[in-house]
Amino acid sequence: MRQQYTLEIAFLVLVIVLSLVGFSSLYTGGEAGPDAYQSLHIVTSLAWLFLLLGQLMLLRQRSGARHRAVGQSIFAVGPILIGSVSLLTVHSAASDAVVGRADTLVVQNVAFTLEVALLVFLAFLLRKQRKVHGALLMSTALMFMVIALFFTLVSYVPGYRADGAGAPPRFAEAGQMSALVGSVVGLLFFLRDWRTGWPWLLTSVFFLLDGYVQMLVAQADRTTALTALVASIGRAPGFVLGLTICAASLWAAWRLSPARRSSRDVNAGTTTV
Repeated sequence: MRQQYTLEIAFLVLVIVLSLVGFSSLYTGGEAGPDAYQSLHIVTSLAWLFLLLGQLMLLRQRSGARHRAVGQSIFAVGPILIGSVSLLTVHSAASDAVVGRADTLVVQNVAFTLEVALLVFLAFLLRKQRKVHGALLMSTALMFMVIALFFTLVSYVPGYRADGAGAPPRFAEAGQMSALVGSVVGLLFFLRDWRTGWPWLLTSVFFLLDGYVQMLVAQADRTTALTALVASIGRAPGFVLGLTICAASLWAAWRLSPARRSSRDVNAGTTTV
């Protein structure tokens, strides 16, 4: 029983390491200098990943009471996470909108915010279904893996990073590769437990759907307009809006699907609040 969740733990460790590598470019090199919005996003993202890792470790140790106690922190960490992601999405768009430029990542940023929020909401709503609940929470880590892989590619990997003076990183190619890797990883986790692993498949579909929507927006020449629309929300209102909506959604999910289990039931399941 001590070897439970080995694959999931290894996956989370990989995502955390990849996140540290991918975002390290903001703190090193000639153009280092992350702003407060980026730093907040990194801190909240890592806090979320470490929370998931801690929950898995507690389940592995069969510490049901501690697992439930730590799980309650999602009520605070989840809304703050979504608030910070919303803030960074608005900040990224505003930085380009102020000079009349399109944010090439605006579709992915908006979609990422909405999709992570949806996964967290569904995890609370379906927490009675322990394995589905666990897959939903773990799927959020897959979302962060794709983002971390993207920044790793454009920062450090030849063929994707900026090679030569004035040459921009190959954002489109890096985005496509990151989405492809994420989709394959999600599909493999789904096939491992296809009866209850549908959240992994859903997340894999997200990556493909986001790329398709971005293509449609670009073909319609609406990227600049979408950038301006997202920027118009404002940074502070964006944070408050994301935090408030997520908190209200989690509260509603908790009320709609009350769950009371014994420690024995919790120890028998997968990652759960």
